[in-house]
Amino acid sequence: MKRQLIMEDGTVFVGKAFGSDIEKSGEVVFNTGMTGYQEILSDLSYCGQIVTLTYPLIGNYGINRDDFESIEPAIHGLIVKEVAKYPSNWRSEESLDALLKFKGIPGLEGIDTRKLTRLIRQHGTLKGRLCNMEVNVDKVVKELNDMPLMTDQVNHVSTKDPYHAPGRKYRIVLVDFGAKHGILRNLIHYDSDVIVVPYNASLEEVLGLNPDGIMLSNGPGDPTDVQEGIELIKGLIGKVPTFGICLGHQLIALACGAKTDKLKFGHRGSNHPVKELETGKIDITSQNHGYAVVEDSLKDTRLKVTHVSVNDGTVEGLEHLDHPVFCVQYHPEASPGPEDSIHLFDKFINMIEEHKNGKVKA
Repeated sequence: MKRQLIMEDGTVFVGKAFGSDIEKSGEVVFNTGMTGYQEILSDLSYCGQIVTLTYPLIGNYGINRDDFESIEPAIHGLIVKEVAKYPSNWRSEESLDALLKFKGIPGLEGIDTRKLTRLIRQHGTLKGRLCNMEVNVDKVVKELNDMPLMTDQVNHVSTKDPYHAPGRKYRIVLVDFGAKHGILRNLIHYDSDVIVVPYNASLEEVLGLNPDGIMLSNGPGDPTDVQEGIELIKGLIGKVPTFGICLGHQLIALACGAKTDKLKFGHRGSNHPVKELETGKIDITSQNHGYAVVEDSLKDTRLKVTHVSVNDGTVEGLEHLDHPVFCVQYHPEASPGPEDSIHLFDKFINMIEEHKNGKVKA
């Protein structure tokens, strides 16, 4: 069965349908990773987006029970050049097509994904709709131009109730803005006592858990839409050692008085080089974000830049000058991607230990 992608600028791509028959709209983005499609489609930071995978063959190693980054994926569609019909891997339990059908996610294959990626790189991210062949294209284009982008993605994907992953060492409160399971796995690796709370948990609720450290997770959308998180972080700085990842990084910047801005087409992939300014060391990182901290806006804050993107010079890491607070724009937990920066979890645990021993002030 044929299916088409209609873009807000009037461009139309016609290909084959797979996955669910549901029609969905969203911001069309691209990811350059060669592997990790299961982690990508279950990454809640893609909430409301239609994801194009630039690697030409997707689904060849199937779907397994271990590589999900969330229980319920929140992407609105998946676009590939070719989807494997007969996956082959010892861990494979079902096909990509079967998973998308089960989760209600439409897929499109057989289009020129290179042309689509060039279009996004040239014009920036565009809204699009995956739909059947019978629709009126002009009407859909008008609807897409009139359609506002989602602004409540974090509310959509964050846990509604706190939950607990018991451990015997330091208690870490993970504020869930759309957290990947990889973050939780890494905290559990240190035998941390992890309590996951919703994005809109109050300062009193978080401090009432008597945390030794705060982890601010990744998540979807414009960070300025998450005012609850910004206010929470303002209250936490100076009280508890804090580590922010991706959206958590942006929210720390906003809480300290900096600004964020939308990138033309974002950073999404698993091969983004990042430079640590103090050492000159380069890490290859996994990234998924459409917004970045504006470097000039940091001048009047107590934050210093620790990492920058080698590709475009954007801010990739920050550290507070007065308190044990640091954050990175990329994903040290990878999932998928390289684990060059996994040591940042060590840094976080060491920061907690030093704070508990009185060597640093919150």
